[in-house]
Amino acid sequence: MNFNNYKYKHLDLEKIKGQFSELIDSFERSENVEGQIEAFDKIIKLRNHIETMQTLVSIHHSIDTNDGFYDKENEYMDEISPILFGFTNDFYRVLVNSKFKDKLIEKYGKLLFDLAENTLKVFSNEIIPDAQEENRLSSKYSKLIASAKIDFDGKELNLSQMVPYTQSKDRNVRIEAAKKMAQFFAENQEEFDNIYDSLVKVRTKMAQKMGYKNYVEFGYKQLSRLEYDAKMVEGYRNQVLENIVPLHTELRKRQEKRLGVEKLRFYDEAIKFNSGNADPHGSPEWILNHGKTMYKELSKETDEFFTFMTENNLLDLLSKKGKMSGGYCTYIPEHKAPFIFANFNGTAHDIDVLTHEAGHAFQVYQSRGFEVPEYLWPTYEACEIHSMSMEFLTWPWMKLFFENDTEKYKFIHLSEALLFIPYGVTVDEFQHWVYENPEVTPQQRREKWLEIEKKYLPTRDYGEVDELKNGIFWFRQGHIFSSPFYYIDYTLAQVCAFQFWIKSREDREKAWQDYLNLCKLGGSKSFFELMKSANLKNPFEEGTLATVIPKIKEYLDSVDDMNL
Repeated sequence: MNFNNYKYKHLDLEKIKGQFSELIDSFERSENVEGQIEAFDKIIKLRNHIETMQTLVSIHHSIDTNDGFYDKENEYMDEISPILFGFTNDFYRVLVNSKFKDKLIEKYGKLLFDLAENTLKVFSNEIIPDAQEENRLSSKYSKLIASAKIDFDGKELNLSQMVPYTQSKDRNVRIEAAKKMAQFFAENQEEFDNIYDSLVKVRTKMAQKMGYKNYVEFGYKQLSRLEYDAKMVEGYRNQVLENIVPLHTELRKRQEKRLGVEKLRFYDEAIKFNSGNADPHGSPEWILNHGKTMYKELSKETDEFFTFMTENNLLDLLSKKGKMSGGYCTYIPEHKAPFIFANFNGTAHDIDVLTHEAGHAFQVYQSRGFEVPEYLWPTYEACEIHSMSMEFLTWPWMKLFFENDTEKYKFIHLSEALLFIPYGVTVDEFQHWVYENPEVTPQQRREKWLEIEKKYLPTRDYGEVDELKNGIFWFRQGHIFSSPFYYIDYTLAQVCAFQFWIKSREDREKAWQDYLNLCKLGGSKSFFELMKSANLKNPFEEGTLATVIPKIKEYLDSVDDMNL
């Protein structure tokens, strides 16, 4: 069924409450395991319906934030989603205390029970009003970002549409574009600061109500990080400082030399070559058609998947007025359908979306046979392995999009992946500091951002873009506002994706098989277990970066980038 025919139905909270209550009661009263399984199946069906309606609202609202109907429904979902989650939490409580727990573990696996017990530690009805407030603030941030109207090049543009200008071959255009974008954030500085300050306070309040010292441990548990803690993440950041930051500086120096500028400024970072970056050589329709060819040739599984996506209108790719920025992949349970949202802008980013978000979508398409909702997706850091690895596994088809600029694209793609990691840990360290010091002022937060940025991105220089010297660059990073602590995940996954890149160059068939198996496992195993299943080294282990990074450096050093 085509996405346009998916029916949205307003959720009746009281009715759902009654249904949940009845089913939980039936589960508890069952005299045998079969009765509990039957009740569980009905609960899954109800949860899938709720999730489907929530997801449809989220998709329609992000496609057009000015649509009055879905704006209202989105506000309603912000209001009721913590209450709905509370119903699932009530079920978790009876599930982990089931008198037939051993038999249920045999059927569903132990991870479901570990996840349920973890969730019980971070949710209670007492924090519902705070979670509602958090949702409202998060939506407020998204709408503020989507509201950007920038007069540039004789047009009125949003933030996504400004990106090509930040990559212009003309340095003056880049400077003006960077200034205009920074002005939007500076003009709204007070509102961004207030939204974030309120978010930090409400999250801290939730954590303390649940018995935690601050939001850090609470936030980790919310993300179902069962195997690692903040201390291990700190150790990993130190590995990045030691193994990647020097290489980051080296790559920026190479870029400075290629561009022939006396000093690489912030507004130069996005342009890699004076001849221009590698942009796709055609329209969005042309890109999509080549995408069909790529996924047809990659494997029979990707062919089936991408045909399903395109025939059922499950991609919304074009940037338009009122559309939220960024890109994501989500899943609509009742239709067993992934959905890809993006903002094409004519740069290589469009191809990265087609591979990155399609990596997510391919994974959930492969694991959609799991009946337990918890097993459809793994935790975030494992999710990002599928997306980032798909970016590399599709390299043999990049010539379809970039033609004679293919080598340039590959050099940029690989070096950017490496350059990203120090930025990723900057975002992570900043958030740890913020939630360990929730009482500091917005001004102190902005000063701290600049300090941490200097540590991991020592070459960054904002030049004439004075607004950014006030420490507001992070305002544009939506994860900081809407998904706290979900960012280090990209860097951990990137280290795993590098391993897939290395493996695919040594034995492509074996690399694909490992990747396919990983996708099929969905979220049925924990992060560390999934890495083992895919024959990947754990990024937390001392020495992993030291073995992976030299192979990336070797490739980059073999490229004569001055002549690309």
